[in-house]
Amino acid sequence: MSRPERFLVDGMLGRLARWLRVAGHDAVYEPPFDDLFLAERARRENRILLTRDRNLASRRGIRSLLVEEDDLEGQLRQVLSLFPPPGPGSRCIVCNVPLEEAAKSAVQDLVPPYVREHYERFWVCPSCRRIYWQGTHWERMQQKLQGSIGPGPAPESRTV
Repeated sequence: MSRPERFLVDGMLGRLARWLRVAGHDAVYEPPFDDLFLAERARRENRILLTRDRNLASRRGIRSLLVEEDDLEGQLRQVLSLFPPPGPGSRCIVCNVPLEEAAKSAVQDLVPPYVREHYERFWVCPSCRRIYWQGTHWERMQQKLQGSIGPGPAPESRTV
């Protein structure tokens, strides 16, 4: 199996970056958002640059995808139709760091009582220490992702 693609997301697509992380993609979204810096970083780290800037997307020497949709659902549909999700719930949606499974006993004092009583599996971000579990919020996020990769025509897209 090939390694999933890695993305660098420009300043106009912060919400998209977060949702790509929900889908399990490695999606860096960090200032500065200077065009030259973004192009250089995408090249150096072998990342696909996701941008709404036509000039930036057309730069030579980088792989890029011009995100043409205005709304988040359309943006997700465009990107996920080309790059299927590697596995939801595998990255911190804030830090972009791969999550580590944590024993319930290690997080029981850090989660609400209801969560402690009803869930057995937990993941923690080794960077920011946020704790994740597959509750109703997780189910809603998965439904939104499925709606983005489900039936319906994907916009014409190509990577450079």
